[in-house]
Amino acid sequence: MGKKGKKGSETPCAETFEPLPFEGKTPATIVLLLRSLEEDILAKACEAIHIFAEKGDENKVSLVGLGALEPLCQLITHMNRLVRRNAFMALSIMAGNDVVRVALKKIDVIPSIIDKLSPEEDIVVHEFATLCLASLSVDFVCKAQIFDHKGLPPLIRLLSSPDPDVMKNSLETIFNLVQDHQSRLAVHELGGIPPLLDLLKSDFPVIQQVALKTLQNVTVDKESCNILREEQGFEKLMDILSNTEFNDLHAEALTVVLNCINDSESLQVIHRGGGLMRLMEFVLTRNMPEIQSNAVRCITRAAQSSENRKLLHEQNVEKVLVELLSVGDVSVNTAACGAVFAMSFHLASKDSFRDLGGIPEVVRLLSNDSLALREAATEALSNLTHGNQLNAFAVYEAGGGEILVQQLYGSCPSTVANSAATLGNMAGQEVVRCSVLSHGAIRALVEPLKSTDTQVLVNATRCVAVLAHEKEARAELLRAGGLQPLVNLLRTDQKEVLHNACLAINVCSSDLPAAVEMCKFGALERLQQINQSATRGSSFSRLARISLLNSNLSVKYSLTGHLAVTDLISDGFYDAGKPPAGQSILTLKELSEQPVNEQRPIIVINTAKAVTLDVREVRNSNQSEPDTSSKGGSRTTRPIYFQHRKKKEDNKQKEEDQTETPKGKPWKMMDDVFLQVLLKEAKESIIPLSDEREQCAALARLVSEAMGGAVEMEKLHKVPWLLHLSELKFLLQSNVIPIGLINRGIYCHRALLFKCLADRIGMSCTLVRGEYNRAWNEVLLFNGNPSRNQRSSKPCRYIVDLMHQPGSLLKASTPAALQYQTSGGLRH
Repeated sequence: MGKKGKKGSETPCAETFEPLPFEGKTPATIVLLLRSLEEDILAKACEAIHIFAEKGDENKVSLVGLGALEPLCQLITHMNRLVRRNAFMALSIMAGNDVVRVALKKIDVIPSIIDKLSPEEDIVVHEFATLCLASLSVDFVCKAQIFDHKGLPPLIRLLSSPDPDVMKNSLETIFNLVQDHQSRLAVHELGGIPPLLDLLKSDFPVIQQVALKTLQNVTVDKESCNILREEQGFEKLMDILSNTEFNDLHAEALTVVLNCINDSESLQVIHRGGGLMRLMEFVLTRNMPEIQSNAVRCITRAAQSSENRKLLHEQNVEKVLVELLSVGDVSVNTAACGAVFAMSFHLASKDSFRDLGGIPEVVRLLSNDSLALREAATEALSNLTHGNQLNAFAVYEAGGGEILVQQLYGSCPSTVANSAATLGNMAGQEVVRCSVLSHGAIRALVEPLKSTDTQVLVNATRCVAVLAHEKEARAELLRAGGLQPLVNLLRTDQKEVLHNACLAINVCSSDLPAAVEMCKFGALERLQQINQSATRGSSFSRLARISLLNSNLSVKYSLTGHLAVTDLISDGFYDAGKPPAGQSILTLKELSEQPVNEQRPIIVINTAKAVTLDVREVRNSNQSEPDTSSKGGSRTTRPIYFQHRKKKEDNKQKEEDQTETPKGKPWKMMDDVFLQVLLKEAKESIIPLSDEREQCAALARLVSEAMGGAVEMEKLHKVPWLLHLSELKFLLQSNVIPIGLINRGIYCHRALLFKCLADRIGMSCTLVRGEYNRAWNEVLLFNGNPSRNQRSSKPCRYIVDLMHQPGSLLKASTPAALQYQTSGGLRH
């Protein structure tokens, strides 16, 4: 192609062409021109692409398809300044598109961009290079590349650029980078904190805001907080907070303060500069909920340290917080409750909140619809009442008990745990405890006892342990089905839950029905396993087992074979013998409902007054047939009792058959008229005796006479006691036999009867079970004549002979006593 020169002449061939102006008609043509060797064409092509890309994302994507990215990425390093600048302009506007960013990651353009951030480069190149990095740095991979290629140092340097666009773009890139831990650390190591603080004085709000957001991320690191403090950063932040024209910056500024205020040194710096008072004034004077909430969170963060709590208390922070509790905004109330919780670790603050009327305000917030606020309010109350009975009573007076009980039915585990903790703190006072129980606290605690949340279980079990000091609470726990989940917690591996569960079981064990129910659910077996464990056993578990046994003497005697002097046998006690290993102990009702079997009978104690027969008639009527099976016996097989009883039961059965409900008739323990007779006789004949030995001997003879009299050692095997018991089981059609019906008893029966009567008339003795149906009673007696003041200083232990020489006292550990305890011949 040629070009004409001046009019009327032609340019010789040796002359060069003048620059040819062009006008691109299509994007494809412009993209092709990016590979031109002409600098003017390259500059204009880049400019055209910049204009085309500005019109929308669709154009940016089409340019990628036309292959514009690769030549543009090469042109940003071109020697010509104008080409370089225009290429950066085009590339930076395109980099804002997601598709373009994905394509740029494959080209690895970031090192070239960073290289153009040098001080020697044109400020316009800085502007568009940083804009390009700001767009790319939203991508995780690109952020890593910027960091790896040392992009942070030049970006931090450009924060001091005279051009506000360069500042803004560099700042946005740094903000994106400091989302990652390694970049946060690098910013303060590279001296990035001072220039970031300087940007807070910028005339451009967007720069101030991004600078604060960047500081929010950077000051997560403690070292950055220290540098910020050294650079008077707190003063600069407080200046922003004090300026009402900067309302749009207050939320971000408070977040930076929040990050740095948790250590006592930082708080002291703020306090010395008057910042603490300014902060609290700021909290009260700003009517913007978000700002107030963030400010209160600063106080909460500061209150994590005991030194800071003391300082805040000295500045009367409690007064500020109590005022905020009544503000009509949920977010402010929630933040204030969090601060109350934190400050309540300071003992003086607990009293201040009460004196300032803060407790009724927190209780009022329990009825709010916000789950977060109710959670924060219950948390505050749990700490306010911990170890402070005056505060606990204040919650009660404010009506908090009833509301807290309702919170136990909530779905938020934290709220349930906090409510249970508060109720447990309150229930230490009897009047409060009774009030809490009247609102159904026990029934409400049953579901929390089944929770999988550890803190819920810790607080719920503790609350049950405190409330169960009331008899009605123990009865309600039994009715509500709360004992089984309580016993189930003995399986837990959480030590605090286990300890509290053992404490609750210990308290509940004081009621026989509750103790029986817990034994039914395997509490004793589990406690035994726990106590045998080197890691799980504790004084709590041992105490629970002892209490459970002491409250259920039948089970205690069955498992341990020993009743102490203090274990007083009452009606309903039964001797079922030693259970086989691994077999649970059944209740008397369950045993009585079993079909008659060939196993040893269950001997039951029941001295309740019968109304069917006159006691004297029964006693006199049973003297007709002498019993010659044993030496000195005067008792009979008591046929008249069975005749009367059978006739009465036949009549009663007819009535019950007509009125029996679908659920079945209630079980009732059998009357024992003969035991009543023996007890009456013991009271009349033995209590008047003044000497303990005489009382012991007389009771032994009475028991022996009732059980068939004395038996010589050599004739012991001839006593038909097994046949006698089998007959009784057959006549009663039951495996359960009242002890008063046994008139051919041996060691185990006589020792049980002796213990029963001795306990009723005020004599002290033990009951010990040996092997092969042996059992004996031990008594402590002084030697010498008490009427002549000849007693020895220490009592001696004796075994009471009830079998061979009734009334004889065998000194413990002597051959005679050992023979009584261990002689064979009864291995049936």
